[in-house]
Parts: sequence; C-alpha cells; structure tokens
Amino acid sequence: MLLREIAHARAGDKGNIVTISLVAYRQEDYRLLEERVTASRVSKHFAGIVDRPVVRYALPGLSALNFVLTRPKDQSVTHSLALDAHGKCLGTAILAMEIQAVEPG
Repeated sequence: MLLREIAHARAGDKGNIVTISLVAYRQEDYRLLEERVTASRVSKHFAGIVDRPVVRYALPGLSALNFVLTRPKDQSVTHSLALDAHGKCLGTAILAMEIQAVEPG
C-alpha cells in the first residue's frame, strides 16, 4: 500500500533543512506508520536528496511522525530560483512510499 492511503503530509523548509510530518488519517493506523516508516527507510527513499541520515520524531498523541532531512548546502532553498518547489514537493514524495499492509487476521 502507498502511504497516501492511510496518511497525509505537511512539509516545510528553511535553508537546507526540510521537515516532513506524516499524519495518520485514523488513530488506529498510527502504529503501522510507526512500525514501517523508519528513519532509515525515509533516508533511503530520499537518498539522492539528503546528505546525512534522516532523524525521526514520534508524536503518538497526534498520530504523527516528524522527519528532519538535511540537504547539501548548495541545494538550500535559499540558493534556488524555483518557487515553492522544495519541502512541499518532498511532502508529496513521501506519500508515494510503499509499505506492507497488515495482513487481516
């Protein structure tokens, strides 16, 4: 299943730091996000963009995960002429990540 089926994302950036929040639509899906969307998986998903490991923060009270990505300084949002094509695009990109669904039991 694609993450977009069970969650939505919010993202933003300042300089070369991008934060992406992944929020479960339903509280009962949060555990699946927590188990399957690790910092390591997100680092691999954005391998061509980040230059160091992704950091993940769990926010169980909000049924959300927050990821902090660091890009190379020369790919900083402040060095780009593109309009709003940074953090928000990465928020959409994480929703294309595929995870294994829980098997009905």
